[in-house]
Amino acid sequence: MSEQIKFIVEQLNKDPFKKNFNLITFDSLEPMQLLQILNDVLAEVDPKQAIDIREEMPEQTAKRMFTLLGMLKYRPPGNVSEASSFRQGLVTGSKPVVHPILYWLLTRIPELKKRAYLARYLVKLEVPAEFLQDDVIAETYHQYEELVEGFKTYHKECEQLKSSGFSTAEIRRDISAMEEEKDQLIKRVERLKKRVESVSNHQHMLELARQLRVEKEREESLVQQKQEQKNQLFQAEQRLQRSQLQLKDLRQAAADAKPESLMKRLEEEIKFNTYMVTDKLPKELESKKRTVQYLQKVLAEPAMGQAELAELEDKIREINMQINQLIEKRMMRNDPMDDKLSLFRQQASIIARKKEAKAEELQEAREELSAADRDLSHKNSQARDMDGTEVIRGEEFKRFVGKLRSKGMVFKKKRQELAELRAEYGVLQRTEEILKQRHEAVQQQLQSIEAKKGISGYSDTQEELERVSAIKSELDEMKGRTLDDMSEMVKKLNSVIVEKKSALAPVIKELRPLRQQCQELTQEYEEKKAQYDSCAAGLESNRSKLEQEVKALREEMAQEESRYHYVNCMRQITEMQIQRAADEMKAYVSPDPQERRKAIREQYTKNIAEQETLGKKLRETQKAVRESHGPNMKQVKMWRDLEQLVECKRQCFMRAQSQASIGQVIQEGGEDRLVL
Repeated sequence: MSEQIKFIVEQLNKDPFKKNFNLITFDSLEPMQLLQILNDVLAEVDPKQAIDIREEMPEQTAKRMFTLLGMLKYRPPGNVSEASSFRQGLVTGSKPVVHPILYWLLTRIPELKKRAYLARYLVKLEVPAEFLQDDVIAETYHQYEELVEGFKTYHKECEQLKSSGFSTAEIRRDISAMEEEKDQLIKRVERLKKRVESVSNHQHMLELARQLRVEKEREESLVQQKQEQKNQLFQAEQRLQRSQLQLKDLRQAAADAKPESLMKRLEEEIKFNTYMVTDKLPKELESKKRTVQYLQKVLAEPAMGQAELAELEDKIREINMQINQLIEKRMMRNDPMDDKLSLFRQQASIIARKKEAKAEELQEAREELSAADRDLSHKNSQARDMDGTEVIRGEEFKRFVGKLRSKGMVFKKKRQELAELRAEYGVLQRTEEILKQRHEAVQQQLQSIEAKKGISGYSDTQEELERVSAIKSELDEMKGRTLDDMSEMVKKLNSVIVEKKSALAPVIKELRPLRQQCQELTQEYEEKKAQYDSCAAGLESNRSKLEQEVKALREEMAQEESRYHYVNCMRQITEMQIQRAADEMKAYVSPDPQERRKAIREQYTKNIAEQETLGKKLRETQKAVRESHGPNMKQVKMWRDLEQLVECKRQCFMRAQSQASIGQVIQEGGEDRLVL
């Protein structure tokens, strides 16, 4: 435990808490201060918890902390009794309860931050099933679930990107490499431009190339649009076919349906809904209210110990025994008419229970049907998102099954043909092996004959010579072609070099004076730039000074304006006070008694007189109560003693009567009873 406290103190002294505690000061904290520290740590995990608990009711604080700890999956110790003591200890700020929570939170703050962030978006809202019967609410809840799933996918992608290993250094290196490639491309483009400038009509050719590129891009976009429109047309045709099939089915259903059957179905639905509204739902609502009231009552009561629980169990046993005795007496007093009615009551209760059970089964079936419809719509939307098509139904599904069967037959035929081809391939492979074996046998016979004649290796040498001669002829042909190509290329390069030199000669002559002019302009540019920089620096300093002066004047103007408004308000308040004093003086001096009664002084004088008379009456009442308190208490004590005496006499009389009445017939409550 001491290690836990040391760790808690060390973590609280660090960022972001900076509490500056030691073991003694932390151990001497009050329960309220300890709960505030726990709330600060929870606020570090979830910023919504940043609240001063002195401004909040203790029940709200405990409920908020219980909710957050449950969301963070903190497990309190052991069984139910320990869980109740845990809740009570958290409400009161007990150290054995708060210290383990602080240790658990401080050891895994980053993980809990992430869990609290995800819980803000992933903890789903619980909507009752009866509310989801509304189409608007069901659609909104469906959109909410889709957003939650989208958040899950985006969060996974973000985590994958974070863990993928891309660092800023690598990204900077890639950016620098891209910039170098960009510079190289720019230089290459400039060189190509210089080469093209020597060609006649190069501007016209560049314009034509640009137009060609634009037209190609336009052609690609048009092809893409055409493909998209084809897809849209295909999907629209499919939707039209499905709509036509649905319309056909609906017309057939409407043609087969009769008004009597429709009315009967509507009457059954109306009866069921009436039963649900008038009988079942009010009973369920009343039972839920009673359960909630009982739970609130239990929650409001303080925690019970083992002795109180044992006392309650004894009371429950006594009440059960009394109930059993009353039931036995009632069964002994039952008459035949009540027995007959009890049968009907039992049958009615059995029928009512069966009715409730069937209603519940019907409600569950409807809920399952609605859930299945929602699931089906969700699957349809997923299918549309994946491949842009909807799930087929009805006649279209039958046609699809027919096509699938025909394709299955074709597949079986192709598979049979493939098996035959594989068998034929095996036969051919075996034939090839046999021919190879025969060839090897012939080669061995040839080698043995060559060895007998003394010319072993003659056939191999002959084949090798033929192969080498063929390779040599091919190489000679390639060398001849290569030399011819190289000579032609050299001639072309020489001619191109001569043409380029002749074309560049006048350009070089023109370029020399332009270089000198460029140097002069560069020097002049540097001088002008220096002058501009000095002038800009001076203007910038003047501008900053003027801005400071304007800012100071605006602040002074704002202060003077606020002072003016303050003085004006004080003047109006003073004028109102002077006006009230003048009205009061006028009413006090006025000879009219009605006006004088309106004066504040007269009203206060009247109130003072009324309070003085009321205080006088209360003091007299207090004096009378003090004088009669002693005799009244004696009289109450005497009456209590008298009541105890009468009760004792009654018990003695009852005991004597019970002893004297053994073997006698006692008439009590209109009945004769024999006491043995």
